[in-house]
Amino acid sequence: MTATERRASMSLASVFALRMLGLFLVLPVFALEAARYPGGDDPARVGLAMGIYGLTQGLLQIPFGLASDWWGRKPVIVAGLLMFAAGSFIAAWAPDLHWLVIGRAVQGAGAISAAVTAFVADVTRDEVRTKAMALVGGSIALVFAISLVAAPWLTGLLGLHGLFALIGLLALASIAVVLWLVPPEPLIHASAARGGLLEVLKDPALLRLDVGVFVLHAVQLAMWVALPALLVAAGLDKARHWQVYLPAVLASFAVMGLTLFPLEKRGYLRAVFLGAVGLIFLVQAGLLWTVSTVSAAAPAPSLGWLGALLVLFFCGFNVLEASQPSLASRLAPPHARGAALGVYNTLQSLGFFAGGAVGGWLTKLHGPEGLFLVCGGLMLLWLALAWPMKASGRPARRAVANADLPGRPAS
Repeated sequence: MTATERRASMSLASVFALRMLGLFLVLPVFALEAARYPGGDDPARVGLAMGIYGLTQGLLQIPFGLASDWWGRKPVIVAGLLMFAAGSFIAAWAPDLHWLVIGRAVQGAGAISAAVTAFVADVTRDEVRTKAMALVGGSIALVFAISLVAAPWLTGLLGLHGLFALIGLLALASIAVVLWLVPPEPLIHASAARGGLLEVLKDPALLRLDVGVFVLHAVQLAMWVALPALLVAAGLDKARHWQVYLPAVLASFAVMGLTLFPLEKRGYLRAVFLGAVGLIFLVQAGLLWTVSTVSAAAPAPSLGWLGALLVLFFCGFNVLEASQPSLASRLAPPHARGAALGVYNTLQSLGFFAGGAVGGWLTKLHGPEGLFLVCGGLMLLWLALAWPMKASGRPARRAVANADLPGRPAS
């Protein structure tokens, strides 16, 4: 990567990480803290306040992505961060659950994910784009792990009101990063060719990636409906869960660096991609086996076994978080890149929403066995849908791999 590519990738990854922090940082504490608000005795309204962030974010990813194709990435990102900050400060001020719902909705309305990932694609070459996207995608896993560590401590120190105020201040700081640290964007938005939503919705390869990102994030969030209870049953107090999460995330980064990038250079991106999907399926199967074998004779799952499954999960997750947006940006025509990534990030956000809502419902009705069975089925379905993929860009750009057969090097 050139100095400009490194600067752009790292600065935009920091902005993206902050955006996801607004979702993840409140997850471990939100349900307990929101119950203390006036109106917080209604679980349905608490769930609405928790999930509406992902819903409004998902609904507005496409408009923000299209806007970034027309008017440029930076103006749209700054506007989204201002919206995100405004929602954070509304949530920080909220005197009751009604206003907390409004604050969370406004937070989610700053849907900049498509514009950020399109910006990364604009300023990087095809051959280094997966590395750039790995910085952005890896920030999701890292922020998720950090939030599980930091959220209880920050909430105890600041309360939920103070936590939202802190998120708002960090959003304002991110605007400074966008304005002064992110390099200027390429002048591609003056082209007469304008991106259209219908154009990207007709592309089967892009649609496969859209389905995949929905499944990936639905499974990610659904897992954490049941996983904390399994760790507690294995003898790890909830205040110490970070001792499993954080090492698992860091180990997965090392594995990704040693596998994804070298194999992509050799033309094996498709095989790595499908292998990562299959790996997460095996993790769901392992978790299903774990909860199915818990009995009166052996009431506690093995903490070491759960830790190993988490390492494998994050290995697959980080590979997919790096490779999927990279592939989407290559498959999309430059003039419609924002639209394509808008659809992609819409499905990502709706995956978060569905994972939390449906995951809780499945666990309530069918227990963790039902949850992991459905998660495994979704991963298997995704593997079947992704199998015909060609890990390549359009003819105007360098192909990563041109064949359907796994392991066949690019021509």
